[in-house]
Amino acid sequence: MAKLLITDDAAFMRMTLKKMVTDAGFEVVGEAANGQEAVDLYAEHRPDLVTMDITMPEMNGIEALEKIKQIDPQAKVVMCSAMGQQNMVVDAIQKGAIDFIVKPFDEARIKESISKALSR
Repeated sequence: MAKLLITDDAAFMRMTLKKMVTDAGFEVVGEAANGQEAVDLYAEHRPDLVTMDITMPEMNGIEALEKIKQIDPQAKVVMCSAMGQQNMVVDAIQKGAIDFIVKPFDEARIKESISKALSR
């Protein structure tokens, strides 16, 4: 069973995403409310995949993505963004993100993205 780390500064978004991924058969090993927490939890748990919000306090998702890639160049990160953040999404992909999911979350799209990312 694949282990996931969910990162979003909104507790409701983390809860929504956690339910969707656990319903899809994935295990959530950690939840981070900001980029720094995501980096720390990644180092501790080494999940198979990270979902990463882009806009967060303390450290944004793109900075966290870069730090996680320093810890593990093979890390699999899927960015989550609101509409209108396309330039940041392109930046994240160039820095090593595998895919991005647009909010509000679509359950089928999330399953597809995570499965695709894990098969790489």
